[in-house]
Amino acid sequence: MKLKVVSRKVYDYIRYDLKEIAFPSSLPDPPHIKKRRKLTWHERFLEASRLYAASWVRDIGPELRPYNYKKDDVDENDKPNNTIKDKEPSALEDLAVAARGGMETLRPALQRVYMTRASAYRDALKSFIQGYQEGIQKVMEKKEDSRTQQEGESPKNSSTQ
Repeated sequence: MKLKVVSRKVYDYIRYDLKEIAFPSSLPDPPHIKKRRKLTWHERFLEASRLYAASWVRDIGPELRPYNYKKDDVDENDKPNNTIKDKEPSALEDLAVAARGGMETLRPALQRVYMTRASAYRDALKSFIQGYQEGIQKVMEKKEDSRTQQEGESPKNSSTQ
């Protein structure tokens, strides 16, 4: 009887618990999440080919994309709108583009950002120090003026007495 109980417990442990320990299942989705149905092979193929084609369009430059001549003609007519696009990209846009390129392009972009921030901090610190020194000079001049006025007044007071 005991052998049967022990063997059942070992069997259950191996079947349920050990499997869960070796290959843990993920937590279930929250109740408000609706599961999507599985795609058929045809739908998978269509979605994969669409994503693949979209990746090629992003990889090739605008000069190699077909049928862009219509867009170029429209852009030439709208010169005022083009001036906004001619501006330099912001630091955030620059970092986003660099992040897509990988670590080789991200490192110089981050260095530019840090050097820009460092130069801004350095300039701010220099201007603070300069303003602080000017303030100290004004205070020292006021003290010297008050001393000279006191020295000028004290001999007059002593000579009149």
